[in-house]
Amino acid sequence: MEAAIAQRIRYPSWVDWREFEGKSLRGSLRYPQRVKEEKRFRGLALAHLQPERRKRSVSSEVLCSDNNSSALLEAGSVYPFDEDLILKATLQRKAEEVKPFLNGRSMYLVGMMGSGKTTVGKLMSKVLGYSFFDCDTLIEQAMNGTSVAEIFVHHGENFFRGKETDALKKLSSMYQVVVSTGGGAVIRPINWCYMHKGISIWLDVPLEALAHRIAAVGTGSRPLLHDESGDAYSVAFKRLSTIWDERGEAYTNANARVSLENIAAKRGYKDVSDLTPTEIAIEAFEQVLSFLEKEETMEIPDGDL
Repeated sequence: MEAAIAQRIRYPSWVDWREFEGKSLRGSLRYPQRVKEEKRFRGLALAHLQPERRKRSVSSEVLCSDNNSSALLEAGSVYPFDEDLILKATLQRKAEEVKPFLNGRSMYLVGMMGSGKTTVGKLMSKVLGYSFFDCDTLIEQAMNGTSVAEIFVHHGENFFRGKETDALKKLSSMYQVVVSTGGGAVIRPINWCYMHKGISIWLDVPLEALAHRIAAVGTGSRPLLHDESGDAYSVAFKRLSTIWDERGEAYTNANARVSLENIAAKRGYKDVSDLTPTEIAIEAFEQVLSFLEKEETMEIPDGDL
């Protein structure tokens, strides 16, 4: 049990030490001058924890290192150990790393229904200082408050897809926005033309996890699932499998892929449902940064290398 908990608090991302100055952290820290000047470290905590507490008292050794040096936080008490605080600090740092590369470009989150595009998108927009828009909400507002489910019933899917394209066209003319798109936005090539004016990010969630999420809240708001009969999980999984067969390849057009299975493996989680939106948003920024760095390299003329 203790080994599993220790594994779950590994943070492979850089954390800005300035975020924790003035906090109640007790212990001694030795590190080389260059690390001291940069005031940042990569931490690996191997600890004996009290798992039922969010803010933990830790008796531990923490190995802190960068590419060329290392430091040791000697065995002692670090209290409180706030996992949320560290994740939020990491998310903010990742946003600061990505922002200069974006140059005001917007970001579009794509993925299957229930993949968390709205929740993750709101987190990303907040730390970037961007505006957030939910494509489905914009369509509902344009239809005087008519819900997406009602639009499907009264006007049909093709009508809805047209409204979706109209919304993306308007959003593509804006800068510094994060957009949560509908699950089916990827099926129209014209929508990719609009989304590729910014950066597109695919939240790749296993179908089993999506089916459990949707079953937990019900299928009433999901027009493509609502008419099926049977238990909620089976209905959701069967229909999601069909939808995936139709759309799966389209999602690969995204500039960046955020695999929840990969994040869970890195964090030492057995189930992707253990991931928090903050952890997913951190990975999204890392994948976007990787794409933007490659893009910048490709734009450099051969003669300038």
